[in-house]
Amino acid sequence: MTTTPQTEAARADEAAILTAVSSRPRPAPPSPWSAVMTFGWRGILKVKHVPEQLLDATLTPVLFTLMFTYMFGGAIAGSTDEYLQFILPGILVQSVLFTSVYSGVALNTDMTKGVVDRFRSLPIWRAAPLVGAVIGDCVRFAIASTIVVLLGFALGFEAGGGIAGVLGAMALVILFSFALSWVFTTIGLLMRSPSAVMNTGFMALFPLVFLSNTLVDPNTLPSALEAFVNINPVSSLVTAARGLMGGDASAGDIGLVLAEAGVLVAIFAPLTVRLYRGKG
Repeated sequence: MTTTPQTEAARADEAAILTAVSSRPRPAPPSPWSAVMTFGWRGILKVKHVPEQLLDATLTPVLFTLMFTYMFGGAIAGSTDEYLQFILPGILVQSVLFTSVYSGVALNTDMTKGVVDRFRSLPIWRAAPLVGAVIGDCVRFAIASTIVVLLGFALGFEAGGGIAGVLGAMALVILFSFALSWVFTTIGLLMRSPSAVMNTGFMALFPLVFLSNTLVDPNTLPSALEAFVNINPVSSLVTAARGLMGGDASAGDIGLVLAEAGVLVAIFAPLTVRLYRGKG
């Protein structure tokens, strides 16, 4: 078989390219932590480019705080000022927990749009997109909790626990919401559309949030309902946050919330990762 000068030149160019590529060492793959932080930053950038996503973390807490304080304060506690002292830690918990639903919505959106398929082609830790996205959502939780606290102070809330107690309550709520986000990422991998994830998440959260000690003292409820409220994990979180902000927190209440958060992560984080891998 004869070769033309053009063929020989093409082979020479190909050999030169291969030599140039192979002479350089392969870049080291990113560490799991670096990959996680990159995907966490991606979640923050998504909010930057689509700021409407923050409406649930900014406007909703304001509406909840004003509506419940001024509509029910006089009827339940006799005055809005007194009711504000009781309800604000509950509104803090309620607002942040509702925000955690969007962890599952965002994951489902990436799945349905094919974005996750691109992630799987990258030489990174397989679970990095999951863990990074949930960590990035903690920024949304922090924004929602900050808005509730600042509005509460503007309305006259008195924090007996001082700044340290308020920050401790915010940190505890964010930590629990981080754990709860794994429940919604699991739902996000099971549902077929983002709207289905949102509807399922809110349907699950509404009874847990409103059948708790968020808005009223459980002692005023029927005995059967009071029993449910007392074992509701949301009630445990509200009690611990209320104690931290009021300056009379119990180590047992805080420990119970930490234990519940640990159980949620231990069950649903591996389940989410398993479902995520099974989608490939």
